[in-house]
Amino acid sequence: MTNVMINGRPVGERQPVFVVAEIGINHNGQLETAKRLIDAAVHAGADAVKFQKRTPALCVPPDQKHIMKQTPWGYISYLEYRERVEFGLEEYREIDSYCRQNGIPWFASCWDIPSLDFIESFDPPCYKIPSALLTDGNLLVEIEKRGRPRILGTGMSTLNQIASAVGSLGTDNLILMHSTSTYPCAPEELNLNMIPTLKELFPCPVGYSGHEVGLPTTVAAVALGACLVERHITLDRSLWGSDQAASVEPGGFERLVKYIRVVEKALGDGVKKVYDSEIPVMRRLRRVSSIEST
Repeated sequence: MTNVMINGRPVGERQPVFVVAEIGINHNGQLETAKRLIDAAVHAGADAVKFQKRTPALCVPPDQKHIMKQTPWGYISYLEYRERVEFGLEEYREIDSYCRQNGIPWFASCWDIPSLDFIESFDPPCYKIPSALLTDGNLLVEIEKRGRPRILGTGMSTLNQIASAVGSLGTDNLILMHSTSTYPCAPEELNLNMIPTLKELFPCPVGYSGHEVGLPTTVAAVALGACLVERHITLDRSLWGSDQAASVEPGGFERLVKYIRVVEKALGDGVKKVYDSEIPVMRRLRRVSSIEST
């Protein structure tokens, strides 16, 4: 299995876990909030931050565009709400500059082809394909044409649908992300054992995109072989927004990264050996020496 290079870093088997802090739309359309979330991700030791980019007129289904919704901007249509939380060229130029200043790469989930073209102009290190678009063949073809590493979400998808998407994208430069698309997701529906299952079925690295409350299950995903971990980050889980409750606050994200790094070290290389630290204990406690020299 070949590693995938993201921003000059190999991601895959026996490589450090690549940790993505998903800002998504948790900035609620506020650039200063986005910067604070970038700061929190950098402080926590995340390897990258991720946003979401949509063209609301294309992405919002016609039957939902005029549904009224109570929001921080008042009682407005769902389409207007989606437009309010979208950043444009000026904001993304500022985000790009701010991330460069802080030494952290950024990329985005692109929900439509114009958004893909928009993000492409920033020379991203990779693309995330949201689980919701795993069956969008036209978008998959356009992303494959860009030739950049792809991270494919697999929530709310069957194995046949995943296989079809992988067939469109190819396995080179592809990372599959096990996920359950419920926000927040109950532990009994996380199905973390799908991580080794996906590794057996597809010849590409496998990661984990979590939407649960808490940290232990995300760390367990690393123990099961996830090479890339993505969790939403928020300043406060009680803030307004659909993703906030399934997100991790700055202090929690810092702990998550630390726990992941400890587990990485603890997993080792799978080769049995006698450590130097064990020798004094062996000499003190073992009564019969082995006839084997090694």
